[in-house]
Amino acid sequence: GGSVVTWGDVDFGGDSSRVQSQLRSVHKIRATEQAFAAILADGSVVTWGEAEAGGDSSEVQQQLRSVQEIQSTSGAFAALLEDGSVLTWGDQEEGGNSSAVRHQLRNVQQIQATEGALAAIL
Repeated sequence: GGSVVTWGDVDFGGDSSRVQSQLRSVHKIRATEQAFAAILADGSVVTWGEAEAGGDSSEVQQQLRSVQEIQSTSGAFAALLEDGSVLTWGDQEEGGNSSAVRHQLRNVQQIQATEGALAAIL
């Protein structure tokens, strides 16, 4: 179990063939307007869809380990890691760039998103 089937407009993540072989033991899926992020049973993450809307997680891929939860804005993802830190990627203006608050994102309990912003409970 835990495999994924996608369909619909390829510009909105409807084609997951590029990452299909990685989509095993999928635990949860989250979505922006044009991309998906799947949390696997081992806590790693696989993304696909429009790169600028979170479909490209390559900048944070090595750190996406022990992911507990993912929230999404319309164009970005935020992942809460087991150690209480948060990683973000996707549209910089819609929460994909958390550098201004990165030093505060420690011991995070929960994250929540609106269409274009993110909030964290410490």
